Amino acid sequence: MSTAPLINAIRARLHLAGYSDLSTPLKVAGVEFAFTGAMRGRDGRALDLVLLVDTTTGDFGDRDGTRVRQRVEALSRALDVTASRYVVTLILAGAALAEGVEALSETCRVLQVENIVLDQTDQPADEAAERQLDDRIRVLLPLTLPPAPTDPENGSGPAMDQLIRALQQETDKAFLDAVIDASAAGEAAVTEAAAQAVGEPLRGPPEGEPS
Repeated sequence: MSTAPLINAIRARLHLAGYSDLSTPLKVAGVEFAFTGAMRGRDGRALDLVLLVDTTTGDFGDRDGTRVRQRVEALSRALDVTASRYVVTLILAGAALAEGVEALSETCRVLQVENIVLDQTDQPADEAAERQLDDRIRVLLPLTLPPAPTDPENGSGPAMDQLIRALQQETDKAFLDAVIDASAAGEAAVTEAAAQAVGEPLRGPPEGEPS
């Protein structure tokens, strides 16, 4: 049985995100469940169980939405019997199923991946294809935030960078460093650090006394 290129691409991307392959067919509560592929996450995603369904080649009857739904529902019941805490995500790789997808979404999370341009090594052909694949399975990938742009001309950028630019020419460096270091611990820590840097006048009144 050959593996479709799109399945290979999805599996490779999930490997990079920390997922590992499980042997198939899956055996739960003494029952075997045939899927094109199965993967599980690690660390914070250790309870993620990802099922790969190849709707292009149609192995295991995977072109039939009803049969796919019945298999997933049976697996879900078996997981319930074993008191499993797995969160199941089904990835439909290839042509969209004509029926059954809405019913599937009542049992598990359903992601559809299709029309990704791949190269000869079963990888996304270019950056646009990489983004397209990531967008289709984004919920399974680690959250990454792009760096905020910093424009010295208009003062935009992260708040801490703006503060440093605004103060560094006129403010004592030891004072600035102390305040910035304390900022991670909250407002009270900043007040305390500032008071220690410049003297008692910045301290608040003793606890229990009116301000």
